[in-house]
Amino acid sequence: MDKVKRLASENGVVIFSKSTCCLCYAVSVLFQELGVSPVVHEIDQDPEGREMEKALMSLGCNAPVPAVFIQGKLIGSTNEVMSLHLSGSLIPLLQPYQAPN
Repeated sequence: MDKVKRLASENGVVIFSKSTCCLCYAVSVLFQELGVSPVVHEIDQDPEGREMEKALMSLGCNAPVPAVFIQGKLIGSTNEVMSLHLSGSLIPLLQPYQAPN
């Protein structure tokens, strides 16, 4: 749990992912298209991945990946991110982390 919280708060936009997860990839691509380079932690390549997965679930993730954090705060998984994007609420959250045009 401590590792997840530490990693989530070290950078502005953090995605906990699995290298084989197509939804994780889709969320990463969305952020890149919005001008944000998220830090992606592939938990299936981490020796503590199982514990990290359990910690993400205990923090309230419906599915362990993708788990998106902005400013150290859990935003959620694919559904929450897409809902925020469709409602126009995602870009204001990402603005401080967008690369200048």
